[in-house]
Amino acid sequence: MMLWSDAHNHLHDPRLGDPEPIIATLRAQGISRCVVNATCEDDWPVIERLLEKHPDFILPAFGVHPWKAHLAAPGWDERLHALLEKHPHAAVGECGVDRWIDSPGLEVQTPIFETQLRIARGLDRCVVIHCLKAWQALFDSLDRVPPPARFLLHSFNGSLETARRLIPLGAYFSFSGHFLHPRKSNLVETFHQLPPDRVLIETDAPDMLPPSEFITHPLPDGLNHPANLKPIASACAERLGISIEDLARQQQRNLEACFLTKA
Repeated sequence: MMLWSDAHNHLHDPRLGDPEPIIATLRAQGISRCVVNATCEDDWPVIERLLEKHPDFILPAFGVHPWKAHLAAPGWDERLHALLEKHPHAAVGECGVDRWIDSPGLEVQTPIFETQLRIARGLDRCVVIHCLKAWQALFDSLDRVPPPARFLLHSFNGSLETARRLIPLGAYFSFSGHFLHPRKSNLVETFHQLPPDRVLIETDAPDMLPPSEFITHPLPDGLNHPANLKPIASACAERLGISIEDLARQQQRNLEACFLTKA
């Protein structure tokens, strides 16, 4: 059986319900690991409990999402640093900058993001970056605070030119099933031109639902089951012009390099 990894999801999200049957389904589908991303401090102990139950399956990312930057309580950064020291394979994230939303604004998001960049760099951890309509703000932050040696632009929706600026800094890029919608064909072309050793596959479950023809595990209310990763990967391989077997091997190597390799 080919093995797959979901480079970005929110398996702990209460909208998905009990994660245990979902994990059982994922294992049966040959999905061997998931990078499970926090969005706020309340998520951290929930993900930590999942990690304790499934240490071979969960790759945790602890951080503060830009949409929740205003909720960061005093001392959050010290608590994050301690949690990351406790879990040496944990990444930092999901964090970043976002101009798609009006509030909180960049003046709130940016210092929270840059603090997480400093923590990730200091501990030599991968950082998972969310960037939406805020590429200049991202580059400004990376100029002020150099990133760690490896970082993931999750659900990367930037241009090829943007990607080429990020690659020398250590960027990886994850392909989302949402990109299979016809209106996102330009993003598929961007991924076709990225270095194969920098491409990962994600679901962003329970969000970023792919088109209906790529949904093998439907959920109510338009939610995205992480087991939809396999049809997403198959479609990605077809669009990138590589065999499904080669993509499976490639994305496993890339996940190791991005999340588990030290500088």
